[in-house]
Amino acid sequence: MAELILYEQTVALPIREFLLIEQCPEAWRVFDLYIVRDGEIAFYIGQSYQAFDRVWHHIRDGHKARSVVGRFILRNWPSSLRYTVELRSSRAACFAALGHDLTAAENDLIGRLAPCFNRTANAHPTPLPDRYAPPSGPIRCSRNLKHLIREAGRARQAEQRRQMLDEISAGSRLP
Repeated sequence: MAELILYEQTVALPIREFLLIEQCPEAWRVFDLYIVRDGEIAFYIGQSYQAFDRVWHHIRDGHKARSVVGRFILRNWPSSLRYTVELRSSRAACFAALGHDLTAAENDLIGRLAPCFNRTANAHPTPLPDRYAPPSGPIRCSRNLKHLIREAGRARQAEQRRQMLDEISAGSRLP
């Protein structure tokens, strides 16, 4: 019998960072669950044997209306650059009671977080708050993925500059 390896690590990063990673890092290949969220609001939870690649498919399929969460991300651009992509593993200890079953782990997360766009296994989806544009309606951001990735890079640089200025400002207030 194969040895069960538990993966406790979770990767969570803003979409602006996610878009700058073209290839799935080797260490992330263990992740088979993903959550797209903004703080406490979960928009979508999914499963895939390669969660990283599946999130990319959602983003690419957003313009084609093949993915509700992908369309939602593009519809709320550029605010959606601050949303978080969280990658998890069904092999984590928290899913031991579920036998590390991928579908059971996904359903457990859906049941606990009640995401806005999941309908299956979601008795009470969270209504989409008014501050977000629903996935229906026109997408106003570029259809060119390279342009969106460049914009994500600029957003990351702006965030890094803001953090640096905050650190300098905090340091200048020291006695």
